[in-house]
Amino acid sequence: MKNLHYNIIFRAEPEGGFTVFVPAFPGCITYGKTLTQARRMAKDAIEGYLESLKKHHETLPSDDESFVGSITIQEPTRQKRVPV
Repeated sequence: MKNLHYNIIFRAEPEGGFTVFVPAFPGCITYGKTLTQARRMAKDAIEGYLESLKKHHETLPSDDESFVGSITIQEPTRQKRVPV
């Protein structure tokens, strides 16, 4: 059995908990109250997505050759409007 690698992105929510996004699977988003639960929920969501793809004889994607990075960009300053 082949191991598949998937990137997951955690976003802390203002009301608590974490939303998890799986970029390899469009629309695959889940939530957990803790990071541990969020990771478990992501694993479950990915496994369900894979089962559906396999059932429909679709190709199973992998993130083996990609990685997640980040970049910091300075917020643009607001320009004053000049009256016309």
